Formats: sequence, C-alpha cells, structure tokens
Amino acid sequence: LRRQRQMCIRDSSGGGGGNDEVPTVTRLFGNFPNPFNPVTTIRFDLASPAPVSIRIYDASGRLVRILVDERRLPGSYEVTWNGRNDTGSETPSGVYFCRMFCGGYASTSKMVLLR
Repeated sequence: LRRQRQMCIRDSSGGGGGNDEVPTVTRLFGNFPNPFNPVTTIRFDLASPAPVSIRIYDASGRLVRILVDERRLPGSYEVTWNGRNDTGSETPSGVYFCRMFCGGYASTSKMVLLR
C-alpha cells in the first residue's frame, strides 16, 4: 500500500506549494544556474520537521547572506539568491558557498557569481 503525501515548494518568503511525496532524505542540491548572474535558485529537501539554516559565505569564509533561518515542515523547497548581501549591496564576482544546517545534517555547495 503506497501512501501519498503533500510536498511544498516555497521560496524564502514562504509562498507557493504543490503535491508530491515527502522526501525520505534531507539534502541540499546544487544551485542552478551555476555560474549565475544575477539570480540563482537553491533547492533542498527535508525528510522531517526541523529548524533549517541556509547561509551564503564568500571564499574567505565571511557570512554574506542568511537566506533561511526558520523551522520548516517536511517537503521540497527552493530559495533564490540575488547576489546581494544582508545589507542589500551587490556582491562582487567570485566563488561563494551555500551552507545548509538542519539538525545533525550539514552540507555545502559551491556557487560562482559572474557579473
């Protein structure tokens, strides 16, 4: 017997939604497009309800932007990054890292911004 559940696709503002099965694994997908200019989309799955943190760091390890910092329900999500820092200023071309923390899960993906 197969159970069908609901999946939510949301941006960082929490809008949108759809139907599908709940992911069985929590994971961070690579961003697309990559390289990007001026916007990229970051997808992630949550297998269970948990606080989620998604942060962007520059190549020297400095925090550039916090995209997600809240509790989320199980599902598949996406959030966009417009290449700006937390103050709204454009960041320069270069390599950036997206870090996702969720309970005991942590993952990093490499992103390239070309202006």
